[in-house]
Amino acid sequence: MQVNTEMPAGSFWADLRAALRGTNADYARIPLKRAVFLLAIPMMLELVLESAFAVVDIFFVAQLGASAVATVGLTETYLFLLYSVAIGLSMAVTAVVARRVGEQRGDEAALSAVQAIIVAVVVSLPVTVAGIVWAQDLLRLMGADAWAIEHGYRYTQWMLGGNAVILLLFVINAVFRGAGDAAAAMRVLWVANALNIVLDPILIFGWGPVPAMGIEGAAIATNIGRGVGVLMQLWILARGSEHLRVLVRHLRPDFATLGQIVRTSMGGIGQMIVAMTAWIFLMRILASVSTEAVAGATIAMRVMMFTLMPAWGMSNAAATLVGQNLGAGEPDRAEAAVWRIGWMNMVFTVAVSVAFFFWHDAIIRLFTSDPAVIAIGGEWLSILAYSYFVYGWWMVAVQAFNGAGDTMTPTWINLVFFWLIQIPLAWALALPMGLAHTGVFWGVFVSETSVGLFTLWLFTRGRWKTARV
Repeated sequence: MQVNTEMPAGSFWADLRAALRGTNADYARIPLKRAVFLLAIPMMLELVLESAFAVVDIFFVAQLGASAVATVGLTETYLFLLYSVAIGLSMAVTAVVARRVGEQRGDEAALSAVQAIIVAVVVSLPVTVAGIVWAQDLLRLMGADAWAIEHGYRYTQWMLGGNAVILLLFVINAVFRGAGDAAAAMRVLWVANALNIVLDPILIFGWGPVPAMGIEGAAIATNIGRGVGVLMQLWILARGSEHLRVLVRHLRPDFATLGQIVRTSMGGIGQMIVAMTAWIFLMRILASVSTEAVAGATIAMRVMMFTLMPAWGMSNAAATLVGQNLGAGEPDRAEAAVWRIGWMNMVFTVAVSVAFFFWHDAIIRLFTSDPAVIAIGGEWLSILAYSYFVYGWWMVAVQAFNGAGDTMTPTWINLVFFWLIQIPLAWALALPMGLAHTGVFWGVFVSETSVGLFTLWLFTRGRWKTARV
């Protein structure tokens, strides 16, 4: 596929249209400021829309009561393990595809995309079986209340049973991002999220001939939306996007490429599993406090995820630019992209932290009228406000390592700061010291502020520039 490296820069509005529609620009050659803009805009919108799944679900589910919200939160702890695999695979796929595109090896990029899809399907199978067969046992293990075990388990069955669409949605969008086709990933999420928004209230509360399904309806709506998104992704891959097209000759297992993706993804999966299992332990601690503590933390976490998505989008742009520029032999340009995006992220997260500080309870009140849940969720948002700007730098630095293919460094960092610091500190503050949910929140504050600053310092040492993919 021919790549136009001489694409002229236009006005702001022309570049915005190009970012939303997709462009065949060579991101390792065009001016860096424009490359960041063309990649960051659709990536930000993509992840905002992805997080909207969670926000829309919790908005409607919250109307069913605290136990329903807690069911979502406890199910999410298991989904976080799945997200670990999905995001870890995505990191590897983005790094490999971006490097091959930067090296002008489009055929190998397409072959890598197919191998990633194969891995995603294989990984989804045992999770599907476990979710369908042992949903009630999994909820009971997490300390769920009687309502969740008796009524809410069907939500867990649908979400874990339909996990393949989650994995494929993550992995194939990572292919698009690595190739520089961020607009394609964004359009997929537009369609999937629109379906979820329309179907959620219909299936949860009923409408016309459609019966009210309660919390189970939320899971069905999400699976339908994501499933349609996956079908759209496969169609785009077959038709061809701006930088990548999967042909019939690519539709075969290639064990060398598959093994490379699996090896590269191990670090990414490891770093996410460490972080996500830490969250499982935190939720278990909160479940020991009260159902309201779980519900408040679940809503606050959804709000946090939603507000961080633009920053994650910009960070994903950094991963693509690092991978493609290292592939093109431009390590200094790769570093310059990270610093530019880091400052942009910091400005955004500071603005969000101001909203959290002054309107924390009002934000939680959008999702629930339960005073105890509002107080707990609002407290966490107010604590987050003190260090939210560090998250912006942390995300960009981590994605610089991942985009370069050095996924093991963030894994070891997460292991130390999350398992050896966050979990013991949160437990000690919450239970032995009697601070309950407040102790958990301050434990998270200390550990995640520390890991953000340390990761940024490690990035400045520059060893990521020599990573091989």
